[in-house]
Amino acid sequence: MKGYYFITDSLLSKNGNLNDCKNAINAGVETIQYRSKNKNSFEMYEEAKTLKEICKKTNFIINDRIDIALAINADGVHLGQKDLPYKIARKLLGNNKIIGISVSSIEEAETAYNVGASYLGVGPIFMTSTKSDAEKPVGLELIKEIKKKFDSKIPIVAIGGINLENAKDVIFAGADSICAISDVVTKCDVKKEIKKYQELFR
Repeated sequence: MKGYYFITDSLLSKNGNLNDCKNAINAGVETIQYRSKNKNSFEMYEEAKTLKEICKKTNFIINDRIDIALAINADGVHLGQKDLPYKIARKLLGNNKIIGISVSSIEEAETAYNVGASYLGVGPIFMTSTKSDAEKPVGLELIKEIKKKFDSKIPIVAIGGINLENAKDVIFAGADSICAISDVVTKCDVKKEIKKYQELFR
């Protein structure tokens, strides 16, 4: 897992989730996470099913909702600290699916690593307005601490308050992937914006 990690946000998007995902794929994104906070289960299912059709060469992950992931045979899920436990998710999804876990402390990172998480979603790195229930910023030090403790054995996806001005520092701290939702989906040319981040990894 390397480069820009794309997360949908229909509330912020200028072009809609479908166009955003197409642009993300064309920009070389390896992983797309479908996140929706304003749709009911049926609407989520229908949209996720449509998006998965265009993500055949990209990892397509569902945020929180294991039921939706199962219904459309997604490539995995991303779980927060208040979602179903990893062990239950793994039992339901099977051994071959991706399961990422959000962490905001070294203790949470250690727990996620020990149970077998596929990757860690670390953040919020900086202050963010994209997620209303976000924790306090964890800063770059947590990325460095996780990288050192686990000797780069688990991918780190950094999220929260990241933009082109601070992204280099985040990557230099040890992030394998970064996500900057509001700095990308609010722009007219999503592909162009993502490519700016992709270049930072080269």
